[in-house]
Amino acid sequence: MATTWLGPKGRAEALASMADEELDVLVVGGGIVGAGIALDAVSRGLSTGLIEARDFASGTSSRSSKLIHGGLRYLEQFDFELVREALHERGLLLTTIAPHLVRPVPFLFPFEHHWERFYIGAGVTLYDTLALTSRNNRGLPAHRHLSRSGALRVFPALKRSALAGAVQYWDCQVDDARLVTTVLRTAAGLGANIASRVQAVEFLREGEHVVGATAADLETGDRKQIRARQVVNAAGVWTDDIQEMVGGRGQIHVSASKGVHLVVPRDRIQASSGMILQTEKSVLFVIPWGRHWIIGTTDTPWDLDKENPAASRADIDYVLDHVNQVLRTPLGRDDVEGVYAGLRPLLSGESEETSKLSREHTVAHPVPGLVLIAGGKYTTYRVMAKDAVDAVAHGLGGAIPNSVTDKLPLVGADGYAALYNQRHRLARDSGLHVSRITHLLRRFGSSVHDVLDLIRERSDLGQPLAGGEDYLRAEVVYAVAAEGARHLEDVLSRRTRISFETWDRGIAAAEAAAELMAEPLGWNKEQVKREVEYYRKGIEAERAAQEQDTDQEADAVQHGAPEIVPDLHVGRPGDRP
Repeated sequence: MATTWLGPKGRAEALASMADEELDVLVVGGGIVGAGIALDAVSRGLSTGLIEARDFASGTSSRSSKLIHGGLRYLEQFDFELVREALHERGLLLTTIAPHLVRPVPFLFPFEHHWERFYIGAGVTLYDTLALTSRNNRGLPAHRHLSRSGALRVFPALKRSALAGAVQYWDCQVDDARLVTTVLRTAAGLGANIASRVQAVEFLREGEHVVGATAADLETGDRKQIRARQVVNAAGVWTDDIQEMVGGRGQIHVSASKGVHLVVPRDRIQASSGMILQTEKSVLFVIPWGRHWIIGTTDTPWDLDKENPAASRADIDYVLDHVNQVLRTPLGRDDVEGVYAGLRPLLSGESEETSKLSREHTVAHPVPGLVLIAGGKYTTYRVMAKDAVDAVAHGLGGAIPNSVTDKLPLVGADGYAALYNQRHRLARDSGLHVSRITHLLRRFGSSVHDVLDLIRERSDLGQPLAGGEDYLRAEVVYAVAAEGARHLEDVLSRRTRISFETWDRGIAAAEAAAELMAEPLGWNKEQVKREVEYYRKGIEAERAAQEQDTDQEADAVQHGAPEIVPDLHVGRPGDRP
């Protein structure tokens, strides 16, 4: 097995390998769907490469609600099969694929009128029943009905007048960006070639057939031709742009919907459970997230900058207004420590409202040699990947093994349960507090030994990161050495979540983190300074955008922030999905 470490050396070797030999499959896009496709393909024995124009998971796949769930609201749309499929995948992730990353979380579903108990209760009963069709879901508790007093014991922050009772049910959550990186590391361990900051600038053609892509290394400016028998474009919200490039306009139409989430400190809302609220357009979640709450989301059409969707003052006020309708002590803008916005790629239908567009996915062959996949939910990424690789297999011809990813644990999953039970011993042996070991186990699983080895080699890496004390200095080094981080934003925004978990959005941690990244990446002092300055300017633009009243004004402000490694803005294949 090849190494699972996606460090600088691994990236260089992957690029050289992709340029030297024709691949069976080249995946363009390093979000959760692209990562899943790479893993599915390589685990079927196909020679596989993946390139991503920016950082892995830098688009939609790091800006979700961070839930692994069936989509309770889709029952209202009678989309039972989508819910059943998602609940099956939830069970697989929780029990087999990523038990170290996916964990159960309870949600309270309050209602204002007693007659709603039957309606909501019936929906949640159906939700649990659909989950039981998969044996993997039986580890989650069943829902329970609560009186008003019982609901207030679980969620004291609620206004007594805002509810007549509630139903509590269970779903799961995950660090979305971390799951992407872990899927990619697992694919690399099976022999896939993985490289970020590499942009596909055009497709290679032989007649009507796509036979690969010309790829630009955005770090060096070098260009390489990567030949592949099949190319899969997992471009998410850029799907329509890709179709236009290959003359396949009209097969798939994707609309972008902006979802904005707020992050507030845990002590601002007194509760021992998450919560879900119905709104006039969609649903609003209040999700426990370590020492914080994530509150969201919005669901509005977006046709501006797809690379960095901006949250406006109106978005923030919308979320606050809706959650404050039920909170005893209202939240204000001063309570918001973090904000992030992402785009959902939705398959367009007859409805003009993005909240009613389909979350199902589709696969298409616009031209021979090119597979497009679009739509879907984060939770069902593995099914999307399987369907895409099935389409690849059809294009390749011959006998290709069936997908095995439903039985394939990700890096860090094997041995996790036993190590978690041994966390007190690990704490004694390492000299770290047991809470630190628990934190590391829930981020790295059995790969925790790699992080602890770094600390044994350099004792200073066992100290908290200045300005981002929830994380150890070793986690920054490991992000570069093993997880493919190449720039400061990669570490502060995705390998850790310091960018939205701290009041200053990671500014205080920037210099210390950049200095730790310098050695494994070969940075000099000027590069360290440059990384910190670009990160600071990006945060300033983000904050300024959040003071603007409209999407257009917010986009104009945030779009002006400089990129540490700008893409080439040619075509669009390989812009982050």
